[in-house]
Amino acid sequence: MTQIIEHLADISDRYDALFVDLWGCVHNGIKAFPDAVQALRDYRARGGKVVLVTNAPRPRAGVIKQLDHFEVPPDCYDTIATSGDSARSAMFQGAVGDKVWFLGQPHDLPFFEPLSLLENPINIERVPLKQATGIVCTGPEDPQADPSEMRPFFAVARDRGMKLLCANPDIVVDRGEQREWCAGALARFYAEMGGESLYFGKPHPPIYDLARRRLMALGSDVHDSRILAIGDGVLTDIAGAMGEDIDSLFITGGLAASETKTGYQPDASALTAYLEKEMSGPTYAIGFLR
Repeated sequence: MTQIIEHLADISDRYDALFVDLWGCVHNGIKAFPDAVQALRDYRARGGKVVLVTNAPRPRAGVIKQLDHFEVPPDCYDTIATSGDSARSAMFQGAVGDKVWFLGQPHDLPFFEPLSLLENPINIERVPLKQATGIVCTGPEDPQADPSEMRPFFAVARDRGMKLLCANPDIVVDRGEQREWCAGALARFYAEMGGESLYFGKPHPPIYDLARRRLMALGSDVHDSRILAIGDGVLTDIAGAMGEDIDSLFITGGLAASETKTGYQPDASALTAYLEKEMSGPTYAIGFLR
């Protein structure tokens, strides 16, 4: 049964490393949450390692710039693993061919910058749909547009047997008070139409493998039993942690704030009903990271 806790410090001594989601946990897409930042600082001061594990469809360097913009200070984390890095590696190894139709916004174009860490990466060319061997999706061009508007384009891609590489499995995200569609919504719709979507972020294994490698690079060989995953998405953060057999802390005041009736803390009955509906079983729950 999920245990509701008051503060991260109530349980943090049980863990040597945290895999922490960003959007909805550390910031809201506009600015940092001060209590979350302080909780991570305190955890690091006690010797713990913090790996930010994000479904952001961009390289780690781009996320660092974004965190600076949101005023998330560098002293509250040790390293970052992004869905973008994991997906880029797969793309440059030919997961969707060498000619790709790009779905995304201009700020995600660094996704296509050369990846020097790979041996013999293929050359990727962005082309129109009719010339493409596959699709690379970092998100919708218009985050407010319903994914079903892509139906005629996806029908063409499906009929040609094109795979869609999804750089961000999130379905939605809240930017301040505004909810937006993410790449995961397009990938899900493509799959529902009979197309094949490839995923590299939470809840899928590649990003957890990357997070462990980034943790090892810090000189920390941490057993899974000593890792705590933190996030506000039951379909991504919590499902991923459960799949990796890692304990998890569910932030109820994020995507599921209304369903869990979260004020300072979630309503216990509402939380139970929500988790039963979603068939999810996080180890712990808390209203907000603090």
